[in-house]
Amino acid sequence: MLTNVELNEIKALQEICEKEGGFHLKLNFEMLKNRAENSNEDFFHYEDGRLVGFLGSYYFGNKVELCGMVHPKFRLKGIFSQLLKKGLEEAKKQKVGTILLNAPTSSQSAKEFLKNILCTFAVAEYQMKWHNTELVADPAIIVRPSISEDDGEAEIQLDVLGFGFLENEAREMHREIRENCGEQMFIIDVDGRTAGKMRVNEKDGEAWIYGFVVFPELRGKGIGRKALSKVVKMENQKGFSIFLEVEARNARALGLYESCGFRSYHSQDYYEYNI
Repeated sequence: MLTNVELNEIKALQEICEKEGGFHLKLNFEMLKNRAENSNEDFFHYEDGRLVGFLGSYYFGNKVELCGMVHPKFRLKGIFSQLLKKGLEEAKKQKVGTILLNAPTSSQSAKEFLKNILCTFAVAEYQMKWHNTELVADPAIIVRPSISEDDGEAEIQLDVLGFGFLENEAREMHREIRENCGEQMFIIDVDGRTAGKMRVNEKDGEAWIYGFVVFPELRGKGIGRKALSKVVKMENQKGFSIFLEVEARNARALGLYESCGFRSYHSQDYYEYNI
């Protein structure tokens, strides 16, 4: 469990690194704020009592993403190599199937570092922000809070079918989100049946949409676009700026988001570490 002091130190270092590099680091602060007690997921390096290096591990079922940073004035001293070694050792102890190293697409220092790591490029991910666009609500599409046991089961199956999780992984992730993250969880209903789901995290004037998926047999019918439009309108009326993420290879999702007014503003590259 991270302290408020540690969280503030990470945030301060992030701001320095982003300002110097002109990129955005994906440090998943909602996950950092909800670390389990005695977890070994975060690694720190201090010089004279000052945080100058950090690596976070983010577990999603049988996959872990590693993302970190080193203060610009303390680079080329082996600090990040030490942090990464610790993160990789812990990931191997957890026996994860996939280790992904996350780096901002525009970070040249990250690209140079990764040349010396046994990894291969896996996928790019876009961060997208909604720009004011006229959206049409469809009363036939219902977006409601997830509250029942049946809703939870549907969410688990949607994660299995939509994101490739094993069922036990999806159940564990679902439990952790319900207990720790404080996100709003929504079910999409059409004609009296569950069609999909999504989560919304509201924080500091921003609303982030996660876990958005529709059952495979119901795709291509406009359900996703109409449900997303309804949630975007709802969050916009609350005064939030609205964001989401999508993998570059998911052309269908990318086209859907763009049609609803989302535009890319940052991208992250993921490299699969050769275990």
